[in-house]
Amino acid sequence: METKFEAAFLKSVKKHASIKKLVQKKVDMIIENPIAMGEPLKGNRQGFYSCPVKRNFIIIYLYCSACRKKGDDAVVACSDCRDTPDNTLKFVLLGPHDVAYGI
Repeated sequence: METKFEAAFLKSVKKHASIKKLVQKKVDMIIENPIAMGEPLKGNRQGFYSCPVKRNFIIIYLYCSACRKKGDDAVVACSDCRDTPDNTLKFVLLGPHDVAYGI
């Protein structure tokens, strides 16, 4: 599984260093089974998944294979979609629930 971390995700990890170990544990679990760990989002966040880190902190990510199978790639429209293999996970954002959904 290829993993990519967006700049916003990495910046949030640094900002919230106190939960870095919890974030790493969740990232590892998502890499093991991205579909089972996350909840598919709807509406204008179609194609993305969310996974809770702790009470109100979540990780927002994309799993390219699922995105393409569902046809969500037309909605998400990643700039590097054509060059990205199906087995790629993109960690997009980490943050409090209300902030993360303000993508």
